[in-house]
Amino acid sequence: MTRTTRLNRRRRLAAVTAGTAGLALLVGACGSSGSDDGDGGGNTAGDVTADLDCAAYEDYGDLDGKTVTVYTSIVDTELEQQIESYRPFEECTGATVEAEGSKEFEAQLPVRIQSGNVPDIAYVPQPGFLKSLVADYPDAVKPVGDLASEYVDANFTEAWRDYGTVDGTLYGTPLGANVKSFVWYSPSAFADAGYEVPETYEDLVALSDQIVADNEGDPDIKPWCAGIGSGDATGWPATDWLEDVLLRTAGPDVYDQWVNHDIPFNDPQVAEALGTVGEILKNPDYVNGGLGDVSSIATTEFTEGGYPIVDQLCYMHRQASFYQANWTTLDPDLSVAEDGDVFAFYFPAPEAEEQKPVLGGGEFVVPFADRPEVQAFQAYLTSPEWSNAKATATPQGWISANKGLDKSLLQSPIDQLSVDLLTDDSYVFRFDGSDQMPGAVGAGSFWSEMTEWIASDKSDEDVLDAIEASWPAS
Repeated sequence: MTRTTRLNRRRRLAAVTAGTAGLALLVGACGSSGSDDGDGGGNTAGDVTADLDCAAYEDYGDLDGKTVTVYTSIVDTELEQQIESYRPFEECTGATVEAEGSKEFEAQLPVRIQSGNVPDIAYVPQPGFLKSLVADYPDAVKPVGDLASEYVDANFTEAWRDYGTVDGTLYGTPLGANVKSFVWYSPSAFADAGYEVPETYEDLVALSDQIVADNEGDPDIKPWCAGIGSGDATGWPATDWLEDVLLRTAGPDVYDQWVNHDIPFNDPQVAEALGTVGEILKNPDYVNGGLGDVSSIATTEFTEGGYPIVDQLCYMHRQASFYQANWTTLDPDLSVAEDGDVFAFYFPAPEAEEQKPVLGGGEFVVPFADRPEVQAFQAYLTSPEWSNAKATATPQGWISANKGLDKSLLQSPIDQLSVDLLTDDSYVFRFDGSDQMPGAVGAGSFWSEMTEWIASDKSDEDVLDAIEASWPAS
């Protein structure tokens, strides 16, 4: 591809993305799929009640005439898919599930609790938000019922139970999940250049250096492209970078201490990890292919950050599993597959790592009522039957950490790969750090300071010190 062809394509992509940027949802912190596009680039949803066997629903009892209300941040096509996945429960128990989605969920849920207009169940997208709800409204949030608790133990790892537990009590059960430890690339571009998918972090750095050397004569071509723009939430993709690298340089135990503030935010181990991130994100030789200089990362929407890959202006883009929807937004004909136009590989760990860390996110089902029908529906949402119904209803962009999920029902190769990482014992999962931190940090200073780190070249030390100073005293 010639330089003129690439630049012309860049102008066309700019026009396309300018018209679609407003469609992006905040997905980095809440773990949603991030797109209203439910067709999966041509895939279709299946019938969730085909060959329905109600024997698996007998534990829920006869709930004829009962209603369960659900409040969630999930909207539009994704909400329709959620509602479709409830049909087996409704048909086998006689209950009715009424779901309401709102993009103002996090602001409105406390208002509804205070006004007495509380839902039976809410889908809470961050463990940190769950902790604040339990602290602020201890009489409103109910402990998880016995059956759902049993299903969590049977179908999920202990880590997922821990993320829904506050002060020793289970208040939230896992719902959906996502994997953030991915690097997007073009298999065909790698093949044309003779590059191989790196197996270790050291290989990743060596590959980046090789790409720089191979394209020394074209300053537009870089190993990496990135964007951290996300409206009021600008900066969250940079927090994911730090979290993923900290897991690799310091390990899961230190990561947990950092998230829980058992060590300060500006601990030397965190400083080392941020320096490692800077070796990529603040390296003008490495980034920001086809988009500008390093500072352009701060003004590039995360939804558009990986687009230069299709023009071979950059070769790699670190972003989560839910980013797959953005490729079909760019071009419905793009194939997301291991031998397709774009795909993703696991963000590799250092060679010395015994267990490979995986960063991810998800939502939790939190009850505000303990009526039998509410407890039964929450148990259903922790069952393999629901995970499989949801997979059937969703062409792409949804996965679960439920061990009973039938992976063959997942139509997207990225979704299948994500489930492999979540269920493979050689990988150790950790939940998005900013989602577990107090809101003033996780959705406040962490986002804004990482933005300044890029946009204004604020020093590592000053960024980490500022975030540490913002941590609430209690």
